[in-house]
Amino acid sequence: MTQQGDTNWWDKLYDESAPDTAPAPTADSLDERYDSAAATTTASATTASATTASAATASAPEFTAAAPATAPAAPAPPVEPADPPAAPVDAPTVQVQLPAPRPRTGHVGSRPPTYEPEPTTLPTARPGELDDLVADTVLDGARYGSYTLRAASVRGDSARYRGEPRRDALLIARFGHDEAALVLVAIAVGRRAAPDTHLAAADVCRWIGEAVGRSHARLSEDIRSGRRGDLKSGLHRLTDRTYGKLRTRAAERGLDPDEHTAGLRCLLLSADPDCRTRVFFGVGPGGLFRLRDRSWQDIEPLLPEAAATVGAPVVGFGSPPPADEPEAGEDGERLTMKLAVTDTPGRPFIESEPPPPAEPFRFRASVARPGDTLLLASNGLAEPMRGEPALAHELAARWAGAEPPGLAVFLADTQLRVTGYADDRTGVAVWEA
Repeated sequence: MTQQGDTNWWDKLYDESAPDTAPAPTADSLDERYDSAAATTTASATTASATTASAATASAPEFTAAAPATAPAAPAPPVEPADPPAAPVDAPTVQVQLPAPRPRTGHVGSRPPTYEPEPTTLPTARPGELDDLVADTVLDGARYGSYTLRAASVRGDSARYRGEPRRDALLIARFGHDEAALVLVAIAVGRRAAPDTHLAAADVCRWIGEAVGRSHARLSEDIRSGRRGDLKSGLHRLTDRTYGKLRTRAAERGLDPDEHTAGLRCLLLSADPDCRTRVFFGVGPGGLFRLRDRSWQDIEPLLPEAAATVGAPVVGFGSPPPADEPEAGEDGERLTMKLAVTDTPGRPFIESEPPPPAEPFRFRASVARPGDTLLLASNGLAEPMRGEPALAHELAARWAGAEPPGLAVFLADTQLRVTGYADDRTGVAVWEA
């Protein structure tokens, strides 16, 4: 009830124009007075509500929020038709010549090899000898002077299938600084079917690296000065000391020195841009190739003939006496008869077969030409290079460009598979600017 309603109620109740409520035809009791007041109050409230609604309706046009909900909505503005799509304009096109992608793992020959192209089985590890584990693949590279170096060593398909470790070891090290620096590349290959020969290969690489590192200043000077005789004799001596340590290590492990061994092949490269002399030395099988004018040349040093290393028998050192000078006693009989030695002319008198001759030392120093590519390969890569012409042709086509390949591309190139060749592969290529 509003204040205005209260005033109207008061005026109607006590206004002079209102009829007097005191006289009544009936008895003036308290109940009658309450009923009269209640009736008057109800009527006043109804009148006040109607008055308030009328006032609100009269003021509605001044306030948008009080507009009735049923008011008709304003008509929407007309929608203009959209513009027709523009005619397509031919944009200029740019032709980009992309090289043909190379396969991740390809093969050459009439059919792919039987083994899987990717690693499958890991070698067995021993808890206390985790340092002896070798990675499946090693990739490295560098650029010094006028050459670019790429190197990769990959476990063979056969070793991956059988869970055997990679027997090839690879070491690339730089000794010295600036133009006097010397880069050593060493590849060692453990003997096949012998236990733990990957350890022998790792030892050979480490020991020849230590020996070259201690003498790198003198070796670098000899290479830059072209003193081939001094280089050959000095490197031969360092190699012999390395294999002497390897035989000692085999004895410490209780192994046969002839079984616990590894082949060694090394390159010495000067960092001097004006020096293009490339020195190779080592012991054991493998390959040294040169790509020149898109053709491969096998420049592996030739081994000396057997007659040049094996002399005639020496009297007193296991050879029988000459037939024309018989040794007789007083009775005319040969003294060998008394010693119960059978007479077998031409055969040395020894108790067992002589040990096989030591591997000959290999050495070569050559001057590279601009555009040459020198490839130092382990036996696992050298054999298919010589035995499968398709592999040599494919690598010649890939490496004959002006720029050497990147590391990933070089790894894919060295992994080109050939049926019948599943040994570890290690290759180090040197591109001459």
